[in-house]
Amino acid sequence: MNKYKDIINLHHHTSKNHPRMTLENRAAQFAPFSALTGYAEKIKETARITDKQIELDEGLKSILNYKLNIIQENIKSKPQVIITYFIKDQKKSGGTYQTINIKIKKIDEINKIITDESNNKINIDNIIDIKSNIFKITM
Repeated sequence: MNKYKDIINLHHHTSKNHPRMTLENRAAQFAPFSALTGYAEKIKETARITDKQIELDEGLKSILNYKLNIIQENIKSKPQVIITYFIKDQKKSGGTYQTINIKIKKIDEINKIITDESNNKINIDNIIDIKSNIFKITM
């Protein structure tokens, strides 16, 4: 009846010279082959959206300058501020806007750089907004 009756219960041969392949390695043999290596990453990078840097008008620039002057007057107290600024993308045109909460240690007006307590530097030309409690007190 059963044509495999004579071998069905025999012991499976295991080589002494070649260890059994792991299931992960066996599965890898059947993984799809990608002829275009890196193509998926290129598509993903192209689809990644970046923002254009906002050009501030003269009115907003003067408001930011006013706020920076107030911060400079209070620099010894290392004022706590919330800054929104533009970070240029390293791979494509545009970038992203980031909002951070920092304590300002120094404002370099010549090089237009703000330095925080952790020595992170922000280019003043990339800032689009500054918020702080010190503005409410002095305004």
